[in-house]
Amino acid sequence: MKIVISPDSFKGSMTSEQAGRAMARACREVFPDEKPILKPMADGGEGTLDTLIFSTKGKRLHEKCTGPLGDEIKAAYGVLGDGKTAVIETAQVAGLTQVPVDRRDPYFTTSRGLGELILRVIDDGFDSILIGLGGSATNDGGLGMLQALGARFLDRSGIEVDGFGKNVPEVARVDLSGMDTRLNEVTIRVASDVENPLCGEKGASHIYGPQKGATHEQILLLDTALDHYSALIEKETGRSWKEKPGAGAAGGLGFALMTIGAELVSGAELIAKAIDLESSIVSADLVLTGEGQSDEQTLFGKAPGYVAEIAAKHQVKTVLLSGSLRGELDALHEKFAGCFSIANGAMPLKACMESGEELLYEQTKNVLHFIQSFQK
Repeated sequence: MKIVISPDSFKGSMTSEQAGRAMARACREVFPDEKPILKPMADGGEGTLDTLIFSTKGKRLHEKCTGPLGDEIKAAYGVLGDGKTAVIETAQVAGLTQVPVDRRDPYFTTSRGLGELILRVIDDGFDSILIGLGGSATNDGGLGMLQALGARFLDRSGIEVDGFGKNVPEVARVDLSGMDTRLNEVTIRVASDVENPLCGEKGASHIYGPQKGATHEQILLLDTALDHYSALIEKETGRSWKEKPGAGAAGGLGFALMTIGAELVSGAELIAKAIDLESSIVSADLVLTGEGQSDEQTLFGKAPGYVAEIAAKHQVKTVLLSGSLRGELDALHEKFAGCFSIANGAMPLKACMESGEELLYEQTKNVLHFIQSFQK
């Protein structure tokens, strides 16, 4: 029985690779003569870098750059196994998990480090860059990133502003003439799992600002400021991006990346192509996937939902194993042959997360024993 294992991470508990290894261990126990194919997945958020390095046999590198709070950090980035494509994960450079809970405030975070890493990989000769956009701590509209790439943002007095969220309302003039010209020769693909515009009730500030520590007053001010800031950039370039799907991703980094010619695509789709997932599924008998929490949103751009789409195209059944199942599950049952929570009865969240690998292993084994019974 050919089984493909392709889970997303179980955030706070397991990386996608750890989850995949736990599921593979169960497969080898139930079907000892079979060798499961391990293809960890991601959708552009935290874990994207690890997934791509593992699945393509790439390598991890480190570089000093500006962290989300403006101090110097050593951020990880990677190179795909083809040796031609550099990978940058926003969560590694300007991630929310890099900011202590009591210091989360989008007024005082910056995306500058992302721009610095982009320049670093260009310096190293890469002309293909893949950026995972999820998990950011920023709401600066990419102000910091664009400054690192050579843009200048001036206040009413003609003084260049700093590159934090609190500086976006100060921007009165934009000068893009100093942008690094090598950006015109680089292909940048951006993995994102959100379709929010930059501004408005469904924009970056309103939807994602609260989880980054924004108060109601800050949300209103940042939303208005980003609208003005983006209008200045669009006037300077003669093109419009702020209403495009994904412009509001990562606190407006989606918008800023589109202004430098990046292409925003479905994160799950981009990662699946990078790891050549479909070629493994084509001849599979069963696909196992999973994530930390599953609900209706799993079917809209999330990794397990996309894995199931590929499998369905080739008439291969997919089973979902999740840390928890919530909401109306009918839609999930239409996409997956089975949906299972790995929690062993009523368990405290902390205990469940600490025992995630063993719980996932046991539930995977249970599912496979059930499937095996139909083959006898």
